[in-house]
Amino acid sequence: MGRWEPNARERLAEAALELYSERGYEQTTVAEIAKRAGLTERTFFRHYADKREVLFAGSGDLQELFVRSVAGAPEDAAAIDALAFGLDAVGEVFADRRAFARTRHAVITANAELRERELIKLASLSAALADTLRRRGVTEPAASLAAEAAVAVFKIGFERWIEAAEERDMVQLVREALTEFKAVAAGG
Repeated sequence: MGRWEPNARERLAEAALELYSERGYEQTTVAEIAKRAGLTERTFFRHYADKREVLFAGSGDLQELFVRSVAGAPEDAAAIDALAFGLDAVGEVFADRRAFARTRHAVITANAELRERELIKLASLSAALADTLRRRGVTEPAASLAAEAAVAVFKIGFERWIEAAEERDMVQLVREALTEFKAVAAGG
């Protein structure tokens, strides 16, 4: 029977995203997600705290990768260049996830509660990056400014990457956004 098949977490995420797209986030229940995935509600709650977390489950891993990559940048790298290491690493994670990311973004954009959760996630990322830069010796307010800029660059690159006609990879688009930011910051 379907409930015993592997990859329950992925099946639940896929079912949730499909239902959120078809019916809307608020109109979808955990029971419906579990049923669509061929699983039970109990199995759903073994993998996710609530139906919102299906959309945000990878946030911690993404933040950890970003922070680890910035921390691992060469010691003599300027703050923005250290952040570029993190931007590259995070961009690579998205390589095969464009369709998922587009759908996820549409679901989040359509719901105020989810938009708020996304903003909290980005604020947490910025704070973690600023803390990482401070540990690298970057003083304030430069650490916070650079971290906020990196999150903005990521966000702009991501939004360009999920556009319907876009075919370039996310790393390229994030690098382009970083180059534009550097030009603007330099007065260009």
